[in-house]
Amino acid sequence: MKQALIELYGRDILKLRDEISAYKDEKAVWVTEGEISNSAGNLCLHLIGNLNHFIGAQLGNSGYVRKREEEFTLKNIPLQELLAGIDKTKEIVLNTLEAMDEKAFELDFPEKRNGVTHRNDFMLLHLLAHLNYHLGQVNYHRRLLDK
Repeated sequence: MKQALIELYGRDILKLRDEISAYKDEKAVWVTEGEISNSAGNLCLHLIGNLNHFIGAQLGNSGYVRKREEEFTLKNIPLQELLAGIDKTKEIVLNTLEAMDEKAFELDFPEKRNGVTHRNDFMLLHLLAHLNYHLGQVNYHRRLLDK
């Protein structure tokens, strides 16, 4: 489980970096249009906040304090700052997973989700699915709005 999660998180956080880097126009990262209410920039900030909170702070005791509302309200963050945030998040996630022993995956996650206690392995799979859901949205956003 541990090695698979390390490989998958490393791969998919790198895919997020690649998607954000692939924009031809940096301003397009922040574009919303019609039914598309979240820009790729805000989705990126959301993923950075989500992973740093749930993996970095909750499992790795990183001290990260999440400002979830800002993940959706901040705009026009420079591309290099987004990329640096992705890189730091990747480092924190992978270091946290590396530091966990196999038995830690069977323990209860420190924070309840919707009032329910889940095991660490369940939450890590849930968070990986969440990352990929939004990664797909970023990819679609880029192909649709970065013209």
